[in-house]
Amino acid sequence: MSENQSSPSAPIQGSGAPVTFAHQAILDAKRAIVGYELFDRSVLSSKHTAASDAQLLFNVLSGADGESPIGKKDLFINCTHDSLSGGHLDLVAPQRVVLEIPPLGVSDVDQILTRLPNLQEIRRRGFRLAFDYSVLTQPYAPWLELASFIKFDLSVMRSQSVASFVKLADAKSSAQLIAEKVETPAQYEMVASLGVKLFQGFWFARPVLVQGQSVRPAQANILQLINLVRKQASTAEIEEVLKRDPTLSFNLLRFINSAGFGMRSEVTSFKHAVMLLGLNRLFKWAALLLTTSNAGDMPPAVGTTAVARGRLMELLATELLPPEECDNAFVVGVFSLLDTMLGQSMATALDTVSLPASVTQALLHRTGPLAPFLELTIACETGDDEAFGRTATQLGLNSNQVNWAHVQALVWAESMGM
Repeated sequence: MSENQSSPSAPIQGSGAPVTFAHQAILDAKRAIVGYELFDRSVLSSKHTAASDAQLLFNVLSGADGESPIGKKDLFINCTHDSLSGGHLDLVAPQRVVLEIPPLGVSDVDQILTRLPNLQEIRRRGFRLAFDYSVLTQPYAPWLELASFIKFDLSVMRSQSVASFVKLADAKSSAQLIAEKVETPAQYEMVASLGVKLFQGFWFARPVLVQGQSVRPAQANILQLINLVRKQASTAEIEEVLKRDPTLSFNLLRFINSAGFGMRSEVTSFKHAVMLLGLNRLFKWAALLLTTSNAGDMPPAVGTTAVARGRLMELLATELLPPEECDNAFVVGVFSLLDTMLGQSMATALDTVSLPASVTQALLHRTGPLAPFLELTIACETGDDEAFGRTATQLGLNSNQVNWAHVQALVWAESMGM
């Protein structure tokens, strides 16, 4: 990692004004995250330009090492037709980048054939192209064979029209369909039953509360471990919990030894872990384990999202809060989806675990020193520009700091095998 990537205050240099971005996950049929769509949330977001497209991609590239910004995840980038001939596309390996191509304005449809050679050249270079459902109409027939993805928005399409659209798309193109604005389990089930295999929306993160739902054994052991760590229990007491659940012990050591934690030597036992990390940091690692516990029908994307939230909150808090509260910020981010993980209300879920007051205040009441960090973190997923601007200003964070932390959090979640 280069020097200017070592802290969230490191500036990200590029042409033009700083461009901050939001992300939204794209899930597969197993409800695991396979990619992210990145949104320009700057003042240009309502009318992004070639310059802002270049700056957005530059910011993401600047915050990540390696050829692919987010490991094995695909990045979906919104483009203008002017930005498609920009040199910024030479900066990134095309294999992991999907360019979202907008339709032309009503008065510009005569340019469909004029724009075709440029789209063909970009496709030849290895970039995949995504279009909206207009690419299935007759005027856009020359573009259709270039489509790797076709996106359709459930919020503007009548439910009774979805089946006909999917059937038409399957008949005319081999492109993968992505259902956007999937906000409820019913919508997900409906489009999945039609054979759609990629989804974008927030339905997976919404808690499904089950009457009488009890904490599963694997989760109960993790919660007991957290409670013992919080009470400063002896190593022997904590080891008893780990001995009862070898999977828990294995996963704890796997996490600690993963590249994401950057340990200089391999941790081979729990005693070794306590010696190197101390109980305060073990509290953080134990919280992380809940994201991979055997949680029944919980979508894998929930764990990935929770990990990214935790890391983002931790990085944002690094220069503003004492170290212990930075660890607490991480736990708030991870536990912000605890109700979804456990299938219980947040209040009921928090009754099962002993947490610092600042963590409970943020999760239950959205108050206390960690609350604005949580609100800012969630705004990075939802595109809530008002909440983003207000909380960033409240915390004194600039666009460069948030961009840096945002990218690092997504990269870190990927490095953890999420």
